[in-house]
Amino acid sequence: MSRDYDVIILGSGPAGFSCAMQSAKFEKKALIIEANESYLGGTWINTGTVPSKALRETAGSIHRYTAQFGDEGRKPYERFRMRDVLRYKDRVLETQNSEIKDSLIKNEVDTALGFGRIVDPHTVEVTREDGTKKRFTADHILISTGATSQKPKEFEIDHVTVLDNRSILDIHYIPKRLVIVGTNIQAMEFATVFSALGTRVTVLSGHRSYMEFLDEEIREEFTRILEESRVSIFNRKKVLQVGPNPLRNCTEVKFQDKDTGDMHVVETELVLYFGDRKPNSGKIGLDELGLKTDKKGFISVDKNFQTAIPSIYAAGDVIGHPGLASVSFSQGRTASCHMFGITRFDTESAIPYGIYTIPEISSVGLTEDEARQQFSDVTVGKAYYRNLTKANIARTPRGMLKLVFETESLRLLGVHIVGNGACDLIHTGQAVLNFKGTARYFLDTVHNYPTYAEAYRVAAFNGINHMHKSGASYTSILGEEGG
Repeated sequence: MSRDYDVIILGSGPAGFSCAMQSAKFEKKALIIEANESYLGGTWINTGTVPSKALRETAGSIHRYTAQFGDEGRKPYERFRMRDVLRYKDRVLETQNSEIKDSLIKNEVDTALGFGRIVDPHTVEVTREDGTKKRFTADHILISTGATSQKPKEFEIDHVTVLDNRSILDIHYIPKRLVIVGTNIQAMEFATVFSALGTRVTVLSGHRSYMEFLDEEIREEFTRILEESRVSIFNRKKVLQVGPNPLRNCTEVKFQDKDTGDMHVVETELVLYFGDRKPNSGKIGLDELGLKTDKKGFISVDKNFQTAIPSIYAAGDVIGHPGLASVSFSQGRTASCHMFGITRFDTESAIPYGIYTIPEISSVGLTEDEARQQFSDVTVGKAYYRNLTKANIARTPRGMLKLVFETESLRLLGVHIVGNGACDLIHTGQAVLNFKGTARYFLDTVHNYPTYAEAYRVAAFNGINHMHKSGASYTSILGEEGG
């Protein structure tokens, strides 16, 4: 049976975009359907990953300048205008939007703007803003509709004093005080971005801690960095009310301690809210198809990102964890390969994540606690940025690189970094990990000097020294038979 396309893709985010590009390379005919008729790229390009990282880059530049030359007695918000800070973000978005359009045109990928609903396993109906409808058919369908932050129940987001991840990117001034409600990755990234701009930041979390998936020592080091940066985090708190205080000309946030019931009030200029992410899986026809989701709405898929309906695939935030743009790119490509019977290697099991706070946090493999649960004898090696020449030159002394490896074999199990350049540095550890390498690699490899990468060698020797003190033979460890 002849159909309009080989694959129809709902959503133009990283999973959808990469699936379209890969399918085009296979000389398959692809159609991307994008619900937002103003732009392509979804949250990835326009309101999430790219704009927030562009804002971070500007704030990071200001932070580095201040670290090198001092603040001259004035906070960044007194020296810089927000519209100048955001102008760089706008230029980046313009470039990225142009590049995504050019890539789709060059690879002959068609686009249709409007809301896509799956009618049957091979048909999608697109409804435009003016109400007109059109149907398209394809051999395969990929759902990559992403996820959206849920709105708060206790107060309203007015996009004036109470903002979300979209409206924060369009404010007209750098606030002196900011309250962030929520402690997901984006919340912590924005907390450090505005701290770098001189803002006094208060973070209110409903959980017992923030980013609990982090290695414990990495979170402790990052917490010390936050304290030095005047970012205050209050855990186990429930926000009850947000509203103006006309007498004090400020906005008040009233919150309660979940354990003691004590009530508190904090004054601020702006409030930034981050709710739990809800997958955009409703109203796209899943119920009519009999395609079930979990209780949160995430779509279940197999290792090839195929759903229970063979012709329908799903990838990206709509399937849940880990919800990273980097992973979504790989998922979209994998789905395309499976659709068209192209053999490829499985994505490596050790996938890194990057958190673009100031400074960055990145990790791959097992945390120390996870390693000790799975292996009988584990060694840890650490390198602190304050001991690196590069960090002293760059005035970035706060940070740490941590190696986790099996004691007997020296096999690398995990790498965890908080510090400048962490999201780039992690890939050295990722490569060693995925090739089942050992800590010996870092002992035997020459690193450029001075660099942050030297931390790998320092951490490896630190771990070996701990082994030596515990009774292992230093000579045998470093000798040819030691690994």
